[in-house]
Amino acid sequence: MRTPIRPPFLRRRLGAKLRRMREQAGLTLDEAAAKLDKARSALNRIETGETKADVHLARSIMDIYDIFDANLLDEVREAAKTPWFRAYGFKDLGYVDVETAAARVSEFSTSVIPGLLQTEAYIRALFRLRPNQDPIRLKNDTRVRIIRQARLTDQNWPLELSAVVDEGALRREVGGVAVMREQLRHLIAVAELPTVTLQVLPLKRGVHHSMDGAFAILRFPDPEDPELLYVEYPGGALHIEEPEKVEEAKLSFDCLRSDDALSPADSVALLDRMASELHGP
Repeated sequence: MRTPIRPPFLRRRLGAKLRRMREQAGLTLDEAAAKLDKARSALNRIETGETKADVHLARSIMDIYDIFDANLLDEVREAAKTPWFRAYGFKDLGYVDVETAAARVSEFSTSVIPGLLQTEAYIRALFRLRPNQDPIRLKNDTRVRIIRQARLTDQNWPLELSAVVDEGALRREVGGVAVMREQLRHLIAVAELPTVTLQVLPLKRGVHHSMDGAFAILRFPDPEDPELLYVEYPGGALHIEEPEKVEEAKLSFDCLRSDDALSPADSVALLDRMASELHGP
């Protein structure tokens, strides 16, 4: 069975806002569709983000619902834009789409270093292992990841990252000794950024609070946007917004940080020892 295509995040967020406005006006989907001269199915697709809204519809909605929103037209225009990563051949509206809109990411990584903290050499070494990899795709995928990383130091639209990385991921040589030496030194440097909190889960810890594997929790600047739990699996990924499941993941992450992982300072000390002792000065 083919997995349904997930609508772009900004369209889904806009659709959810339009739905809330309709409900605030006390109108059913059928009633609102009739007043807007829309088919019920067409309005429903707009509210779920499957199709675009335009500024003319947005103005009509504010008139008919008798609700003025000063930001609505700008949000409609922004949601209608082509996502930036399309220029690099990205057709899947998955993690990059939601991360672009996020304000904070909390990530537990078990087998590889988090993408936002990888060096270019490490990225290329990972991507070269993918089947049917071609030079153009390798270049584009690498560029997208590097662009994503720039938000950690962006003054206007910064992304906060709290990462817990399993020590096993740090000891796995990706790309060889020189690449890993550079990567470990890079982690020490980015750990000093005000937007980054980096902690290492030591192997000697044994059983910990997330034995089921890696995951990420994304938080958005608008409190109306539900937090999202992202979990990858072979062949795809899950985007989970159910509050109880997100809260369970947040509890696991908090326990990882407070009970299982080394402190940020001790984590940097371990990284420094690994870079020096295991891979040379």
